Amino acid sequence: MKAKLEYIWLDGYQPTQGLRAKTRIAENFSGKLEDCPIWSFDGSSTRQAEGGASDCLLKPVAIYPDPDRKNAYLVMTEVLNADGTPHASNGRATIMDEDEDFWFGFEQEYFLMDPSTNRPLGFPLNGYPEPQGPYYCGVGAKYMFGREIVEEHFDLCLEAGLNVEGINAEVAAGQWEYQIFAKGAHDAGDQIWVSRFLLERTAEKYGVYVEWHPKPLGKDVDWNGSGMHANFSNSLMRDSGGKEVFTSICEAFGGDNIKKHIAVYGAYNDERLTGKHETASIHDFSYGVSDRGSSIRIPVGTVEDGWKGRLEDRRPASNADPYRVAAVIIETVHSSQK
Repeated sequence: MKAKLEYIWLDGYQPTQGLRAKTRIAENFSGKLEDCPIWSFDGSSTRQAEGGASDCLLKPVAIYPDPDRKNAYLVMTEVLNADGTPHASNGRATIMDEDEDFWFGFEQEYFLMDPSTNRPLGFPLNGYPEPQGPYYCGVGAKYMFGREIVEEHFDLCLEAGLNVEGINAEVAAGQWEYQIFAKGAHDAGDQIWVSRFLLERTAEKYGVYVEWHPKPLGKDVDWNGSGMHANFSNSLMRDSGGKEVFTSICEAFGGDNIKKHIAVYGAYNDERLTGKHETASIHDFSYGVSDRGSSIRIPVGTVEDGWKGRLEDRRPASNADPYRVAAVIIETVHSSQK
């Protein structure tokens, strides 16, 4: 039997990378990652190479069944140069090898947009809908827009084997969220990117597009932006814990490390991190128990469990690369424990 292998990769566009994909046919395919060959593509068409030496390589790193196509698989890949070294656009290659000790839960927010108006679903062509309030976790056609897309995407992710732990309508009209948990930074990043691909492809069927910009309505409007809050822990945080351990980690995220984190937390994040709409200002750094207006939130459950558990970095934007976010978090946590 012939199987369709959809190779997915990240292009070289800046400041925000986009998803690319193409399909190849495999005869009598086993369904295993090791049987997915390295493939090539024209990097000059994706801002990853010059026309005179345009070949880039796609190295398969994760595979999932594709529930929306017959006899098909989704193959997440990372981009390599022609000599086999990681391409400059390859955020996955920045993750430390010993990342398996880290668990990540990403809360992916996004807007569904009407291409005829370039405004979120539920927004009129001119002006605004009813102010924020009834949309968050709401129900009913007066306040909910695009639920059929969200539900179809939810089912597809689960059927593909992605560890989606929940969905909800968000604070603004046309804004939604899903959450993915994974053990290991590579796995977490792979699953977020494949889930984004499935969302883009699902919305495409409905003539809608997904907006990953963290503040698509502008920084001065009274509407929430979109983030990708990063919940994280390692074995020390989960098993031993202690207030001193968590304080040391939180302190490490401040100071000289602030710029390093913000640099990979998504483009245009300054429009979202204003100190309003459940964010801390991009110019400040803070942490606090159960404080959604801080840079780092210490969940009340972590404290109640004897200072064991996770932390939530609320600064990553919805368009951030989860590979690079995870990589810098791992680096900073390690620095606090030396």
